[in-house]
Amino acid sequence: MNKNVSDVMSTNVVPVSLDKHVYDVALNMKEHDTGFIPIVETEDHRKLVGVVTDRDLVLRGIASKNPGSTKVREVMTADVHTVNSTASIDEAAKLMAAHQVRRLPVVDNGELVGILSLGDIATESSSQNHAGSALTDISEPSH
Repeated sequence: MNKNVSDVMSTNVVPVSLDKHVYDVALNMKEHDTGFIPIVETEDHRKLVGVVTDRDLVLRGIASKNPGSTKVREVMTADVHTVNSTASIDEAAKLMAAHQVRRLPVVDNGELVGILSLGDIATESSSQNHAGSALTDISEPSH
């Protein structure tokens, strides 16, 4: 049986109206744990007029504004999970799944040497099962 989009789509979408501020979009992203917010004309008229992604907020909402407004230390995540460059892809995929992250900084002897992404794992043909399994675990809501 073939499924339709309506069989698998999310219906708990919470758009933001065009007259709201960027701050409202950011709060909506935080509250609903998403990086993608549909923008509608008004709260009553849900005609889609665009979308805002977390990347849009960074590049157009912050980077093009006043430099020096907030220090990096105030917005960064300090408790970062890392992996060693000699770890197996299986170990890295399990670590990503366990901590529900899509990217791991690669650190050797305390120094950053690279970044491993879920996409990197997926492009490695022998590791596609690891990527799929990690993505499944990452995408499931945490309890």
